[in-house]
Amino acid sequence: MRISTNQLYQNGINAIGRQQSELLSVYQQISSGRRMVTPADDPLAAAQAINISQSKSLSERLAANRNTALQNLSIEESVLNNITQRYQEIKQRLVEAGNGTLSDIDRQTLGEVFSNLKDNLLALANSTDGTGQFLFSGYQGDSAPFIVGADGSVQWTGDQGKRLIQVDTTRQISTSDDGKSIFMTATGSSRSYFTKSATSNTGSGVISSPSVTDPNGQYVGKNFEIEFAGDPLEYVVHVRDKDGTLLETTTPAAWDGKASSIQLPGGVRVDFSGQPEAGDTFEVRYVQGEDINVFNTLDQVIAALNTPISNDPKAEAQFRNAMATALQLVEENYNTVLTVRSSVGSRMNEIETLNDAGVQQVLSYESELSRLEGLDLYTATIDLNLKLAGLEAASAAFKKIQGLSLFTMNGS
Repeated sequence: MRISTNQLYQNGINAIGRQQSELLSVYQQISSGRRMVTPADDPLAAAQAINISQSKSLSERLAANRNTALQNLSIEESVLNNITQRYQEIKQRLVEAGNGTLSDIDRQTLGEVFSNLKDNLLALANSTDGTGQFLFSGYQGDSAPFIVGADGSVQWTGDQGKRLIQVDTTRQISTSDDGKSIFMTATGSSRSYFTKSATSNTGSGVISSPSVTDPNGQYVGKNFEIEFAGDPLEYVVHVRDKDGTLLETTTPAAWDGKASSIQLPGGVRVDFSGQPEAGDTFEVRYVQGEDINVFNTLDQVIAALNTPISNDPKAEAQFRNAMATALQLVEENYNTVLTVRSSVGSRMNEIETLNDAGVQQVLSYESELSRLEGLDLYTATIDLNLKLAGLEAASAAFKKIQGLSLFTMNGS
């Protein structure tokens, strides 16, 4: 093989270029702090790093979602806490309203207090979050969930949609609850009854405090209607399904004016006082599936408080029945809010647990990326010195070659 002077020069230049390129690569590694400046430095590690980086980005996005969800739930919890306090005050005022020593004027004054409580509760029901979205309107976050109609009644205008946020790869959490479930519906676990008296009653009978004596009773979960008739006074009990279908009517039973309770068929008992008259009717209704709109209840309380009852046994009985019904319904509303608050707390705890796990996951991804991409400065420094030495050697060799030629070499 023939070796020319040009070939010797070219080999020397190539050696210097190669050494310079390797030295530049080391410089780039040290300046960036990364072992892989380009995927060509380690194709397999580069592919792994891309996958891990994507997983880390997803974890960080989910962490941001969790923070948003936690903030929304914290706002809702604060509002529900205020609602709980309003319910506690309402219950106290209802007990106060039942005080037999109050005059008609005292009751009217108390009616104004209930009117203010209603307005305050309505304002809480229409609360917004930090972005102006209504908390309890379902999907319709830009519309108030409750509005006041022309007749003064409060109407529900939202929906029951759940605002879900992805807080983990396989988990979505609702960051809101709808107002209908909170203010107009009993909790799904409630097995309570509430009582009502007909506005046409003429006696002084007062019905209150129904209770389930046999949870497995035949008619537990059904509605009852107590109807008084005859002389001497008797009563029958009609058992109806939720749709109003008559299931059973008991045989007439004599009314003992001294009786303090009536045992209804199928495992329900209701307390009773006063003296009903023929034609009076009372209802004992199962709370599930009933519209227990707390605002309507407050309207009925306000109307009852503004109705004079002094020296009128019939009006007094109607008033006491109205207060008893209101207290039972508000108690159901109160229990519903407590249940929702418990659910909110559980969701917040779950998010905090996911946050702790997410932090550990991100740290794990960062550790693996550091292993794949991180640069060992000690090793890099040694490599830099070696590359510098290699470049100096290549340069010295090229200078040596420059002083030589094939003619002089042959001449020697």
